Amino acid sequence: MQLTHAELKTRQRAERDAYPPGLTMRVHRALSWLDRAEQCEDDDGRFIFLWIAFNAAYANDLGDGDRLYEKQAFGQFLDKLIELDAQDVLYKLIWNEFPGSIRVLLKNHYVFEPFWEYHRGNIAEEEWQAQFDRANRGAFKALTEHRTGAVLSIVLSRMYTLRNQLIHGGATWNSAVNREQLRDCTAFLGKLVPFVIHLMMDHPETLWGDACYPVVD
Repeated sequence: MQLTHAELKTRQRAERDAYPPGLTMRVHRALSWLDRAEQCEDDDGRFIFLWIAFNAAYANDLGDGDRLYEKQAFGQFLDKLIELDAQDVLYKLIWNEFPGSIRVLLKNHYVFEPFWEYHRGNIAEEEWQAQFDRANRGAFKALTEHRTGAVLSIVLSRMYTLRNQLIHGGATWNSAVNREQLRDCTAFLGKLVPFVIHLMMDHPETLWGDACYPVVD
């Protein structure tokens, strides 16, 4: 399923009056960033805009910024998507369209945050390598068992490290380093984000929660 901003925006305009306020804001913002991503001609910018669109769709106001609660909330969001995905689009995305790219991503230690913690001097080399081996055993086990939610969570956590490298100036624009990985991640998000927005509009009755940073007069 390949959905475009134009298709989703047409649908949103026809249905938005029936959406609860939180969903209305989430979809409106996510679509605005999806539109910008589709206009972008380079993978660096497109990846960033797609990530913002995804964040606009799922992010909740966490108040004190509790990282553990944030991780739980994100996991619950993914579980909700899997549950509502009656056509198994997410399953097909992982196992039919991007299985090779996902395996390459999991083997890439440059998108594994503890690797960078080691280079910052915060942990020993043996520790990050042990974490990498342990994380990948769990990831490939989830792949073998076709646990879509678990694999999606792991893939997005690796992409989050790539996101941090770009957002925090830890990478050069249009660099040759890690270019293939960035291209694959951008292609994956380009399919995932429109479908997430589509799925949320399919289920306005689901409790998606209030959007972060509401419009205040």
